[in-house]
Amino acid sequence: MNEPSKTAIAGARDFTPIGRIVSVTGSQAVIMLDQETGETDGKRAELGAILKIDTPSSALLGLVSALSIPVPSQKEGEPEIRVAELELIGQLLKEQDGSIGTFRRGVSGYPSLGDPVDVASAEELRRAYMWNSSQAVSIGTLMQDQSIPAMVQVDELLGKHCAILGSTGTGKSCGVAIVLRAILEQNEQAHILLLDPHSEYAQCFGDAAEVITPDTLQLPFWLLTFEELVEVVIGNITGKANAVELLAEMIPTAKRRYAANKGRESGTMLKRGIGQTGSFTVDTPVPFRISDILAMINEQMGRLENRGDVAPYRQLRSRLEAISSDPRYAFMFGSLTIQDHMAEIVGRLFRVPVNNKPIAILELTGVPSEIVNVVVSVICRMTFDFALWSDGKIPVTLVCEEAHRYVPNDPAAGFEPTRRAIARIAKEGRKYGVSLCVVSQRPSELDSTILSQCNTVFSMRMSNERDQDFVRAAIFDTAASLLDFLPSMGPREAIVFGDGVTLPGRIRFADLPEHAMPRSRTASFTQQWQQSADAPVDLVNVVERWRAADSPKLNTGFNAPEGETPEPEAAPMAPQAAMPKPDHRVQQPPAQPGAAQMRQPGVPGQIALD
Repeated sequence: MNEPSKTAIAGARDFTPIGRIVSVTGSQAVIMLDQETGETDGKRAELGAILKIDTPSSALLGLVSALSIPVPSQKEGEPEIRVAELELIGQLLKEQDGSIGTFRRGVSGYPSLGDPVDVASAEELRRAYMWNSSQAVSIGTLMQDQSIPAMVQVDELLGKHCAILGSTGTGKSCGVAIVLRAILEQNEQAHILLLDPHSEYAQCFGDAAEVITPDTLQLPFWLLTFEELVEVVIGNITGKANAVELLAEMIPTAKRRYAANKGRESGTMLKRGIGQTGSFTVDTPVPFRISDILAMINEQMGRLENRGDVAPYRQLRSRLEAISSDPRYAFMFGSLTIQDHMAEIVGRLFRVPVNNKPIAILELTGVPSEIVNVVVSVICRMTFDFALWSDGKIPVTLVCEEAHRYVPNDPAAGFEPTRRAIARIAKEGRKYGVSLCVVSQRPSELDSTILSQCNTVFSMRMSNERDQDFVRAAIFDTAASLLDFLPSMGPREAIVFGDGVTLPGRIRFADLPEHAMPRSRTASFTQQWQQSADAPVDLVNVVERWRAADSPKLNTGFNAPEGETPEPEAAPMAPQAAMPKPDHRVQQPPAQPGAAQMRQPGVPGQIALD
């Protein structure tokens, strides 16, 4: 071994090699380890460790991807060849005096045979993994040396989208909370919207979060596109083309009537010609009244001579009246008056102004399961449109929990407008300041197009082979061998790849304070079973809350036998006792009484239609 290579690098310990290069192929190298490795100075060339290769111009860094003894010795004490395989991942440039310089990702000069190899020191790891930027935040520590913080660069992390993946129980929710808390600590004027399908995150951010529940959510029906409104009002459109066509004809007219009435009341018309004949489409996000739709239905029904043609009108009227009186839909249809307060809705969702609450948490528990995808579609579409029409002046981050529900890998599954809205953010959002953070426990069920747009990936433990293969296929980075650790990682450990970190590596997320833990920890069955005898559950209250959150399908007329059209009902039918449905509401806290009940005590679910 050449003596000049054993120079001391400033800021690091003396270079004492543990092996030498015996093979170089592309981005990989093979080293032969010395017999004393692991016995002197506590140095170990273990799997996943970072080693350095001393060259005249730089110290190359390589990740140990495999260890082997090609020919094991037959007797104890006999010498044997020990080999380590490396993936070259970066280099620390040397100054003229031989001291450590700046870190550069990738390799510009390759090692030669016989070049010495040593374990990277703490200072060298610090130089390699820590961003030299005020926009970098710490989210944990490196597994190789827990004195070194794991840093992510916020602009790179959010500007090019990110994903947090991992099986249930691996600390995925804690990881989401840690990353967002670290970002908010340095960015008090942020604009973050978190879609929370399990009501986990309300306590994670304390007073910095605006928590929006179905009881406090305002998402009026007139904000929906026609496709979204059809999904809410009609559902499966098979065999209901006449009702869809009627609705498409009446909505623009109802919008013109509302605009004309408002113009007469205030003496002014809406801007940009809104309110003039022909200026509306079914998708224009301006208010209209359900009462106007019902009036047009009744008017056209009276003109029909053949009673057989009345069926689509009655079906549509029945559904509109039923859904309007359902307390579960109060956040859409429960307003006593129809007002154009779109600016206030947008401001609350996207925290404009921030008012010391830079993150909004939209809890989807309690939203009827049949329209959850519609609500997510509206929110995602509004997120992109808000950034587009504000000229990107207010960057917004959208965190989508359980993303595989909304953008499944199966094109036939899910709600197509939701898929399009999220895909549009993933593909075009960067241009307008919209960032997407995808969170999923089943990446193999997630649309591969969405994951391919995430330039930074936090991958936690995954035991499912399909999920592991899917993540491998989606990541094009050096040190891909780190993914071999996926089945064996502990809680809150993650492998990080992408532009948000200087180098791919294995990290451990920081600890969260007890009061900021997400409500997603595994229940203690033995402890709660022992306590149940001392604190019996009020089953009457449980049943009431269950019924309020899980009302049966209303008799809307769309499923009536052919030739029969039931008269519309004034109120929802009383729910019958039934086994719980196999969806997420069985596992979640039942919703509280609807907002409509709170607005008009004593008249559950009743609203004014004019």
